[in-house]
Amino acid sequence: MARVQQRDQEAFTRLLDRHLVGLQRFLRRFTGNPADADELTQEAMLRIWSHARRWQPDRVKFSTWLYRIARNLAIDRHRQRRDTSSEALETIVDSTPDAFAQIDEERRKRRTQMAVAALPERQRTALMLCHFDGFSNQEAAAVLDVSVDALESLLARARRTLKITLLPLLEPNETSPCTTLQ
Repeated sequence: MARVQQRDQEAFTRLLDRHLVGLQRFLRRFTGNPADADELTQEAMLRIWSHARRWQPDRVKFSTWLYRIARNLAIDRHRQRRDTSSEALETIVDSTPDAFAQIDEERRKRRTQMAVAALPERQRTALMLCHFDGFSNQEAAAVLDVSVDALESLLARARRTLKITLLPLLEPNETSPCTTLQ
């Protein structure tokens, strides 16, 4: 990053190679929309290039700074599109009669995505960073700009809410001809 601050394009390319896939994966889960995630990833990387001199290595890890920028961009985009409906989270389901297991799996995935999307933004971000992106609690706390105790509280509340919301997925559905969910 020190070389990027000196406008070294080769160093920036290596930085992109190292962080691009993880950042896209984070933003896809955060936004629920691959196209938005790709745009936000590009915008975050452009911000890294254009604001490289703002990064202070003694204050924050580069990955923490990058993910904070990406998260803020995603929040800004969401605020601009408050009329976005939950339909963006739905996936296409194969409705052929002999696809009961596939339908059940798609329904579980959709419900899980919707449940995660319905979490308050800070809980959702904490959950994604720690459980999906492999951030340590300390790193995730830095991205969210909270203490580790506050992050653990966010994670506990998110898990508790998801457990309550998703409990019906674990119980057999008497009215469905599909196999029970396990």
